[in-house]
Amino acid sequence: MTTASATTGRRTPPLLLAAGAAVAVLALVPLAYVATYVVVIGPVELWQLLARPRIGELLRNTVTLAAACMAATAALGVALAVLVERTDLPARRLWHGLLVAPLAVPAFVNGYAWVSLDRSVHGFAGAFGVVTLSYYPLVYLPVVAMLRRLDPALEESAWSLGHSRARTLRTVVLPQLRPALLGGALLVGLHLLAEFGALSLLRFPTFTTAIYDQYGSTFNGAAATAMAGVLVVLCLFLLLAELRLRGDRRYARVGRGAARESVPLALGPWRWPLVATTGAVVLLAVGVPAFSLVRWLVIGTSTQFPLADLAQALVTTVLLALAGAVVTTLAAVPVVWLAVRHRGWASTLIERSSYVANALPGIVVGLALVVASLRLVPVVYQTATLLVAAYAILFLPRAVVTVRAGLEQAPVGLDDVAHSLGVGPLATARRVTLPLIAPSLGAGAALVFLAISTELTATLMLSPIGTSTLATEFWSASSELRYGAAAPYALLLVLVSIPATVLLMRTDSSTDRRGTP
Repeated sequence: MTTASATTGRRTPPLLLAAGAAVAVLALVPLAYVATYVVVIGPVELWQLLARPRIGELLRNTVTLAAACMAATAALGVALAVLVERTDLPARRLWHGLLVAPLAVPAFVNGYAWVSLDRSVHGFAGAFGVVTLSYYPLVYLPVVAMLRRLDPALEESAWSLGHSRARTLRTVVLPQLRPALLGGALLVGLHLLAEFGALSLLRFPTFTTAIYDQYGSTFNGAAATAMAGVLVVLCLFLLLAELRLRGDRRYARVGRGAARESVPLALGPWRWPLVATTGAVVLLAVGVPAFSLVRWLVIGTSTQFPLADLAQALVTTVLLALAGAVVTTLAAVPVVWLAVRHRGWASTLIERSSYVANALPGIVVGLALVVASLRLVPVVYQTATLLVAAYAILFLPRAVVTVRAGLEQAPVGLDDVAHSLGVGPLATARRVTLPLIAPSLGAGAALVFLAISTELTATLMLSPIGTSTLATEFWSASSELRYGAAAPYALLLVLVSIPATVLLMRTDSSTDRRGTP
């Protein structure tokens, strides 16, 4: 059961603190870049740049879209998770796989699919629909995982006290889902702040699209840097809001709980309408992109299959995504360990620092690393090492949120038992805690792999000369309206994403429904 918690009072291992601090320093490089140039601009010019009507319009668009999509993905993700895990919906395992499938379709490929079929899909309505369909699995997956860990005895106790199913869901189940729900919604919001490809295709201007326009015309312009500063402020607001809503509560428990599944709620006459609704979500999120890709492969006048270029882009994408996923997940471990096992102002600061760069466009992160590498370590400039570092900065929140959800569920008492038996901290982590959070580590790595395989702008800026990925080749063709030429790269992007999506499903399914991973 959930219990109030305070700081553990344990002595924080110096090496763990140093590792977490090193990750935080790396993650804050883009923020330092933006802050430095904001100071160089000066308060007078900064105010002149931000006091324009255009900035007000971009702020309204960005905040409105982020708020709407966070609310929509939270509602849709929780509703679908409860429907799959707590009702007698027919073929629940099949629906679960189909509802996770949108993770295999990048947001800008989804936008390309809708725009290339219907040019009227644009503006706020188009952006809201496409982004919601692309990002709701970021909420759905962690909520499903936590529902499977809940002890059904908690709900049955509430029923025995006369609580209805609806009241039990509201007062018992939903509070337990808070870490997953807030973490998923935070990821959606941060992604929205930095989203470029889909919003550019859908012609909905936000700070990110405006920053790209500014850098495209002036490269490192003052206006672009000022707008990046606004994105940092919006990111900090999201982080503080999520931190306040999360509270200081623990969700771990020792034991498996009741050795049985929760009794599913009978849908009765609502069964088939809800099946139809779930099918409509899958059709819009997966069916439309699949149809569009097949259509352009068949009828596109620019369609071609340069096998050598496709193979080279495929291999490069997979290798970079694998390297970035491993490095980012490993970097997330000390950050999460500090935040969950050694709570305090330092650990909170380190964890919050890991989120900041995720709200910045890839081009800002890329420019920050270009400047930092040329001044501090020029040997890594235009190498794969610098590119992987950019991936770690950009997508660290995906790993942190996912791994934290798993570590929150790993009982601290097991560590204490191991220590009482004379097992050291490192051995305890390796033999006790890491096996418990292994599914979360795998899920975090899979989410990062999916993000890296579709990353565009940082890859264009930082990759070694001659390097091409599926995302960069797709964008080159689609931005020139050569939809047929873009289709093979989009199809390969989807195919590359499928194994990671299946891993997410298997990792999630391996979580014991009776309370332990």
